[in-house]
Amino acid sequence: MRSTTTGTAGSYRFTLLAGAAAFALAAPGVAFAQDEAPEAEAPESENVIIVTASKREQTLQETPISVSVTSGETIERAQIRDVLDLQTVVPSLRVSQLQTSSATTFIIRGFGNGDNNFGIEPSVGVFIDGVFRSRSAAALSDLNLIQRIEVLNGPQSTLFGKNASAGVISVVTKEPQYEFGGQFEASYGNFNALNLRGEVTGPITENIAFSLDGTYQQRDGFGRIVNLDNAEIQDRNRWSARGNLLIEPSADLKIRLIADYSKIDEVCCQTSNVVVGALTRGAIPAVGGQFPSDFFSFDNFLNVVPVNENENYGFSGQLDWSFGNLTLTSITAYRELTNAFLQDIDFTSADIANEGRDQGVDTFTQELRLTSDFDGPINFLLGGYYFDESIAQDSFLTVGEDFRDFAAFQAGSPLLPATASGAQRIAVGNQVLAGAEAGLGLPIGSILGGDFLTQERFRLDNTSWSIFGTVDFEPLDGLVFTAGFNYTDDKKDFVIELDALDPLANINLVDAFITGATAGAVRTRAQFQALPAANQQALLAAATNPAVNQLLGLAPLQFQTPFPDVPNAVEPGQTRDDQLTYLLRAAYQISNEVNIYASYSTGFKASSVNLSRDSRPLSSDYTPGVRGSTFAAPASPIINAGLATPNLTTGTRFAGPEEAEVFEIGLKAQWDGFGINLALFDQSIQGFQSFLFTGLGFGLANAGEQSVKGFELDTNIQPTDGLVFTFAATYLDSLYDDFTSGPLGDLSGRRPAGIPEWSLRTSATHTYEFGDSGTRLISRLDYSHESNVNILDGIGGFNANQFRREVNLVNGSVTLQLENGLEVGAFARNLLDEQFTLTIFPGVAQAGTVSGYPNTPRTWGGLVRFKF
Repeated sequence: MRSTTTGTAGSYRFTLLAGAAAFALAAPGVAFAQDEAPEAEAPESENVIIVTASKREQTLQETPISVSVTSGETIERAQIRDVLDLQTVVPSLRVSQLQTSSATTFIIRGFGNGDNNFGIEPSVGVFIDGVFRSRSAAALSDLNLIQRIEVLNGPQSTLFGKNASAGVISVVTKEPQYEFGGQFEASYGNFNALNLRGEVTGPITENIAFSLDGTYQQRDGFGRIVNLDNAEIQDRNRWSARGNLLIEPSADLKIRLIADYSKIDEVCCQTSNVVVGALTRGAIPAVGGQFPSDFFSFDNFLNVVPVNENENYGFSGQLDWSFGNLTLTSITAYRELTNAFLQDIDFTSADIANEGRDQGVDTFTQELRLTSDFDGPINFLLGGYYFDESIAQDSFLTVGEDFRDFAAFQAGSPLLPATASGAQRIAVGNQVLAGAEAGLGLPIGSILGGDFLTQERFRLDNTSWSIFGTVDFEPLDGLVFTAGFNYTDDKKDFVIELDALDPLANINLVDAFITGATAGAVRTRAQFQALPAANQQALLAAATNPAVNQLLGLAPLQFQTPFPDVPNAVEPGQTRDDQLTYLLRAAYQISNEVNIYASYSTGFKASSVNLSRDSRPLSSDYTPGVRGSTFAAPASPIINAGLATPNLTTGTRFAGPEEAEVFEIGLKAQWDGFGINLALFDQSIQGFQSFLFTGLGFGLANAGEQSVKGFELDTNIQPTDGLVFTFAATYLDSLYDDFTSGPLGDLSGRRPAGIPEWSLRTSATHTYEFGDSGTRLISRLDYSHESNVNILDGIGGFNANQFRREVNLVNGSVTLQLENGLEVGAFARNLLDEQFTLTIFPGVAQAGTVSGYPNTPRTWGGLVRFKF
């Protein structure tokens, strides 16, 4: 598709589009785009890039959106393997891999969500060749056959719908070519890293072309599981394959068919302890276990080798049909994702608890849009989008062989002097547990004596449709006004079922004391509520006094308590959202070299469902009694419907929609050898969906409002032929304007964690030509920096300022390109072997312990590439 306008500006745009069919980038770093509408007499620049950020094929210069573009050439030279590496060249983007090989977080301008909870809607939409990848586990393929990657900053809901309230990552791959060619690459590096990739393209007939590409990555693990014969962890073992057909029956009709498959089978992830609490130091050795204490030693102690398996495959077809001054585009896609993992969640060699999870996602999408290409002052885009997705997840927590003794250590410790040995504590604790079992009428050895702590079943069906459009009005050459809209309707139906299988978790210790104190006369809430008020108060006073009710000492051992399944008589297990978002923008070409724009846009993200063990009824549906007592719980919809379960607390089943808005002004200037681009923005999200990993699940809540003010700066300098410098910076002044109901209490007025104030990216690329031989030596060095920032908003028992992160990464590469297509090179990532913490979380069932994930150490290697 092309987008042209009237007058000399429109004529020159057409010239640029025609001349930029072969993608060229003078500054092989990141290009940062705002608006430009060059005049006809402007000299054609090598820095001409075609982008589709506005769902129109436009040059980078004329796209009035804050978008960072990374070329395939940069990806190749910088050895960017996947989207995890992409953040080293895009300052507004942050990507982290956590817990499993497929759990990845995308954040743009400080807004985003983690992806280890499949019920959480993404705030940053990932699109590959126009197809939405609804879960980041489906977007982790090796980057191969890439033409460019566009990172659109800020809300993009007008054109990209409900999952772009923070931004968009759009990956565009190369189309098949009618000239036979391709390339093969092999690299080898430290940790026995072997990377193979290849692509071939060519004609089948005069109007049908094909391409095939594939990748294979294998690498030893960075870490060792010391107690399991030094088994490797944090390895790489993944491959992908893709086939493309380009069919052009006529000059007006183009059809592109893509089928792809990728597989991951890895041992992930490297984890260690930032803080080792007293319970971990005492109880784990007492049951014969070990734990890591040196965070960057890459030593692990686990009772099982983790399993991470991921299969991702799909098919898409895009049709572009031009008739007259209109182009009709249809993109149809079907994808399947299967994801499974098994891992030790206490991260010690003691056999306490493991988690297993099997997930499946089936997604169908259909987009249809009509784009005009009139000679008059008005052009439009009108489209519709349909999304249908089904998610299934079955999961479990095991009870390990050491779990009961681990709990007995905790039960026995308060009864013994500090000098008591671990064996003594366990022996006394087991007596306490046996006594409790006898008193509660449970079989001896049943507390933490089964096979499973929990078993869960989650289902989520999501259908959504939207209509969207934009209108461009150019009353004068170089002056363009744009208005756009998007109306989205979103429906979710979900099932949440949890079996809490440990008998102690199914007993409220206050209610059990009351039943015993009344010699069994009070066994239900109705019987308790029928007692005189004075009797109720007296029983509760005794039952909640630890000196009287010694059962309360067992409360820390109730690790996972039950809750009502959903849907039920009170909670329908559904969300229904609809929203109109819009865009207003003005763009003006001051001169051939300088463009400015100003815009206001809104964004929308639909409700997210908490598919985790921390799913709980809303406080409006249930009010718990003291210490979780059902007997003492006041009347509520859950109580009135007879749905209350022992130890039930409140939380969320889902978080409501997000509504975003952003004011933005931008400037772009480009002269021979120098370019500078600037975007200033004031962005906020009402009802930001915040979630916190709790160790066994996720706390999900809507923040009242989160905002960020800042700027994005990009410059490129080419002082001489063959030498290019780039510098990009993002400044973010972020704030919780109103967040009173989160899992950590009132955070209003605080800076959100994990959002650095400054993010810097800079690079230098030098190309040395060996005379007229066609041989070139290309050297590249890049540096990325993120300023010091709190890692989490808070963690129980600690000051959030204790845990901070600063990032300083240096990467480099050298490539010798010969005229015959042969290339040899060397590369290094994290050249200075910088060490920092990616994120942290509370130790599972280990109060006072904080665990976390370290960054990837230095990697290096050499490569051979042949292009033909």
